[in-house]
Amino acid sequence: MAAFLSPSTGRQLKAVLFDTFGTVVDWRSGVAAELGRFAEKHGLALDPFDLADKWRAEYQPSMEAVRSGQRGYVPLDQLHLENLKRILEWSGLSPSGFAGEDLEELNGAWQRLPAWPDVRAGLHQLRGRYVIGPLSNGNTALLVNMAKNAGLPWDLVVGLDLLRVYKPDPAAYLGAASFLRLHPGEVMLVAAHNGDLGAARAAGLATAFVPRATEHGPGQTTDLAPESNWDAVAPDFIQLARTLTLSD
Repeated sequence: MAAFLSPSTGRQLKAVLFDTFGTVVDWRSGVAAELGRFAEKHGLALDPFDLADKWRAEYQPSMEAVRSGQRGYVPLDQLHLENLKRILEWSGLSPSGFAGEDLEELNGAWQRLPAWPDVRAGLHQLRGRYVIGPLSNGNTALLVNMAKNAGLPWDLVVGLDLLRVYKPDPAAYLGAASFLRLHPGEVMLVAAHNGDLGAARAAGLATAFVPRATEHGPGQTTDLAPESNWDAVAPDFIQLARTLTLSD
């Protein structure tokens, strides 16, 4: 039974790896729910979805400081905590007014995000044919805890703290393939973000686009459709599994 042949790499797939935040898990709803509980506990008047969006908006700028060499490598858990303290200050809430363990607990929201409804069924189908795992900017501990909480049936979890880089550095994509002792063209990245797929393709990986039209809320205007001829396009993980296992 032949595996999926990637049109762009000319190689049969052996591993399917996944962008995680937004593609596998619904970060916005998950983080907003935790912020809502935090606000209720501390008697705060705040919009949890607005604060979740502001927290996420600091994600790329904080990683860019590492990518550009302005600071040494810092794992995503730490960046998330720094960003949380920053947005609390912007909201007029001094981080020093909360116990350290309360902030650490809230920061753990990124480890407790819910999977999109189609994810677990699709992953179980794919796992019957391919090695599957995350290819995420998350650090290993964060991704392991996320998998436990969301019931993600990964074969392996390799956080980019092991490579000390952040996507879209080519080393992130090539390093993941190297850990698996595979040619980059035998590895597919699945993502809901065209930019991530573009960087993966430039590094020699196969690519698949699965849209998440409400990742950023009901008014989302980006990544609603594929912007290139990715190797596969599917509306959800279940259809993606069917596409990649058609040779059965």
